[in-house]
Amino acid sequence: MRRCLTSWLIVLLVGAAPLFAQSKAKAENVPIISHTSVPNFFKLPPDLYFGEGIGIATNSKGNVFVYHRSGDTRLFEFDSAGNFVKEWGVGLYGLEFAHAVRVDREDNVWVVDEGTNMIIKFNPAGRVVMVLGRRPEPVAGATETQLPAAPPEKYRFGRPTDVTWDAQGNIFVSDGYVNSRVVKLDKNGKFVKAVGTRGPAPSQLNTPHSITSDAQGNVYVGDRGNARVQVFDNDLTLRAVYDNVGNPWAVCISPGPHQYLFVSNSNPDSNPAASWAITGEIYKMELDGTIVGKFGKAGKGLGEFSTVHEIDCRNPNELFVSEISAWRAQKIILNPTTKPPTAADAR
Repeated sequence: MRRCLTSWLIVLLVGAAPLFAQSKAKAENVPIISHTSVPNFFKLPPDLYFGEGIGIATNSKGNVFVYHRSGDTRLFEFDSAGNFVKEWGVGLYGLEFAHAVRVDREDNVWVVDEGTNMIIKFNPAGRVVMVLGRRPEPVAGATETQLPAAPPEKYRFGRPTDVTWDAQGNIFVSDGYVNSRVVKLDKNGKFVKAVGTRGPAPSQLNTPHSITSDAQGNVYVGDRGNARVQVFDNDLTLRAVYDNVGNPWAVCISPGPHQYLFVSNSNPDSNPAASWAITGEIYKMELDGTIVGKFGKAGKGLGEFSTVHEIDCRNPNELFVSEISAWRAQKIILNPTTKPPTAADAR
């Protein structure tokens, strides 16, 4: 029964998703960062498989969490060598249609579920310790993307997409396909404020698809439908816009004294043929928007990317990416040096 309901939910959500054109990035003459993919890094037990690679994150021990859409939405944990450890949240009411997984500084694991409109916090032992949002009642069905959306409620999300935090533990949610806003809550889940309505103007959003934050508490939103990253301060006042790296499907900021912003201009999971030549690359940037370099292209080979949906950049030279279209996750090693672009690299 659950598999039938999940299949129905996928048709409803995907069919209702807003359409947008994936963009060729405006940035030109970007240095190329050489990279390699570690082959066969993830070692699954017999008869256990990845579905669509939706979310990926690491904890302080180097363990990797992969959140994916299969017959059911599932959350797998692997150790730092890629060996399967266990599955989290089996049968959990809040897991229906995966969208993101993140790990905070205390190694709590947070999942964002687009199908149930919920953000769920697990402690490091795997116990649920907080839930945000509320799953629609079964008799009401899933939340459709009906636009214009009704005025959003403080504590109800409309197909949320991602979560991040600041140093004080405040929670920021990109909310998402329906509400086109960013919500700030305190560390206990109490609503503080929100910013955003649907549209292309500054501080407006069109599918805020990914969110991350820096050490100063600034919040970076992958405003996918508007082909830009919008940067807000901790009070959600707009500070900057980076509109030269295509449509950001995934954003991530590395920790440490020198932080970097990674942005994926992913090829759409609908796989229009023309998109492969102009999308698929990931950009490494300074926090002020300066581009350091780019790597990768659309494709299904090792080191190529088939719709990157989330990036983990805890180590800025060893990334993990989850991919929708290839049903996989990859460990990517970056060479810290760059080379000038060649004619073959031109998009």
